[in-house]
Amino acid sequence: MEFWLSFLPIIIYALIIIILVVGIILGIRSIKTMKKVEKVVDNVNDKVESLNEVFNVIDFTTDKIASFTDKVVDGVSGLFGRLLFSKKKENKDKNEEDSESDE
Repeated sequence: MEFWLSFLPIIIYALIIIILVVGIILGIRSIKTMKKVEKVVDNVNDKVESLNEVFNVIDFTTDKIASFTDKVVDGVSGLFGRLLFSKKKENKDKNEEDSESDE
């Protein structure tokens, strides 16, 4: 029994030291990995920022095209609306004149 009381703490301390060493090694490797990931992210960020001007030009172009097509659609719909409503007004006016002449 006395052997176990003196032997088990030595084993526990050795295991704790091994766990600490492994933890330190994993921590150092994770720091190195994070530095590499940070470099890659910075590189990608620089490349995306260089393309930012292209995206701004594309956005500006699509806004202008959308504005132009909106104006064309509004004009065409207004033209059709005026044609249809004017014919309806003419028909309505004729119907009113016919009903007044019948009285």
